[in-house]
This record gives sequence, C-alpha cells and structure tokens, in this order.
Amino acid sequence: MRLIVMGQQAFGKDVLAKLLDDGTDEVVAVYCEPDKEGKPVDPIKEFALEKGLPVEQPANFDDAETLETLKGYNSDLMVMAFVNVFVPEAARDTPTHGSICFHPSLLPLHRGPSAVNWPIIMGSTKSGYSWFYPSDGLDEGDSLLQWECPIEPNDTVIDLYFKKIYPHAVDSVLTVVNHYRDGNPPRIVANEDEATYERRCTTRHSRIDWGRPVKQVYDLIRGTNPAPGAFTSFQGKTLGIFDSKRVPGDGISGRIRAISEDGIEVQCVGGRILVQRVRPEGEGKLSAAEWAASADLKVGDELGN
Repeated sequence: MRLIVMGQQAFGKDVLAKLLDDGTDEVVAVYCEPDKEGKPVDPIKEFALEKGLPVEQPANFDDAETLETLKGYNSDLMVMAFVNVFVPEAARDTPTHGSICFHPSLLPLHRGPSAVNWPIIMGSTKSGYSWFYPSDGLDEGDSLLQWECPIEPNDTVIDLYFKKIYPHAVDSVLTVVNHYRDGNPPRIVANEDEATYERRCTTRHSRIDWGRPVKQVYDLIRGTNPAPGAFTSFQGKTLGIFDSKRVPGDGISGRIRAISEDGIEVQCVGGRILVQRVRPEGEGKLSAAEWAASADLKVGDELGN
C-alpha cells in the first residue's frame, strides 16, 4: 500500500522508521508541523529528508492547494502518529482507506493532550494505547486496535509511556497496516458512557498540597514526573519535586520529619513522602540530600510555606 505518515518528534520518527525497515509498504510522503523559529528541526522531518522522502508542512488543511497536494500522492492510508494539528474530514478521507490515528490511552478514557499523566495522577491501575478512526471531535471515534498494560504503584510517566506504551505502540503500526492490507480492519465501538476528557496537565495542576492523603500526593508527584513536574515551596521559593517514595510515619502535614542520605521525609495525611530528587528555583535537578544541606534544612521545617 501507499502510505502517508503524519507525525512529529521521536514517536513519529520511530513509527516512520518501523514502516521503512519493514519495507512491505511504500511511504510516499511525510507530513509534520511547520518549523518553529529558534527550535530544532523536528526529528521526523530530519529523518524523512535523510531517507529522500517528500516532506509537507502545511499550517492547516483548510485551503484547496493543501488538499490538492495531499490528493496528488494517491495514497491508500494516512498513519497519524502523535499529531497535534487538527486534520479535517476532507483531508482525513483523501487516502483510499482514510486515516488511522494513535492515542496513548484506552479510548474513550482520557481523551486530551495529557493522556499519560492523568491516569497516574488519578490512581488508575491500568492504561495502554489505541489506534482509532479519527473524527472531527478530539480523540473521538471507534478504535481499530487497543493494548492494555498495568500501571504499577511506583510507575512514573517515564515508566508508563517510554518503557511500556511507546515501544509496543511503535511495533504495533505494522499490525495496524496489515489489517488494512487484509481488507477487513476491525472496529471497537466506543462506549461514550465511559468517555472522559482531561485538559493539558500543566503547573496549574501540579502544586502539592501536603495536607492531602499520602497516596494522592504520591500519585500527583509520579504522574507529573518528569513533566510538568510537581512542585512546592520553601521560604518563598519554588521547589520542584521529582523522584520519591512512599514511607510510613505520622506527624503534622507539610513538616520535614527526617533528613538522610536517602532524601527528606515530608509528612502527609496517613504517611510520608521520601523526596529523593528536587529542582530548586533557578537551578538544575539535584538530590534532595544535597539540596537539604545547601538550604540548611532542619527537621521540623515546613514545605509549602
């Protein structure tokens, strides 16, 4: 089949590489976002040019010239891997078999741009990914293929996405394309009663309230690690909180209860967080023990003040 690959960043590049390495189908063009001034060239664009593939970077798909260019590739399927731009129906339906899109959650759960963060923050025990038939709604449409994986109690965004979802999803693009080649791609009908949508997870959502139950605090920290990063404050300055563990203990919420080479123990409701890695305001990341020494931190000091 003749494929168009639309995507960006490392995931888009790796999906493209997987299809090229397989060699069963012909990639006739690569679509990605327009270049951004002062930003590095997108990895998928750089890779596509290295491979001698045509690269298209339309700002939108609403004008006739862009649609004519898309039609000119006479493609059978458009594989949408990590796409942030809106692609209207006229563009999606241009290939003979239309388009298929990737999303890192078990749709219709966690529609939206931070689908890896929110399941962890909400304390979910499973996630996964979907290849779905896109519509004009955000991440709406039935799925062709879904894959489920557990969210372990200590998983961060890095564990869930980069170690579990990402590698399996890249490999799965061959299965997706095979379904179209076989002529009968499956359709998993979305149960809209189960649908959820969450907005982009930003620092607006990642401030730590040490007065909440310890599990909620811990889920927030690991669900925003490495980005956007949970944070608190100390003596009026922001302190980013990254690697951490749950440990037992009681006391007044927000207070430092212990300081050691392993880090600092901060009290929450029903337990403590052993903070292991931090980022002081205006500085890079360092171990919590190093920061505690430099800040002259003492047992009994309070975070969040």
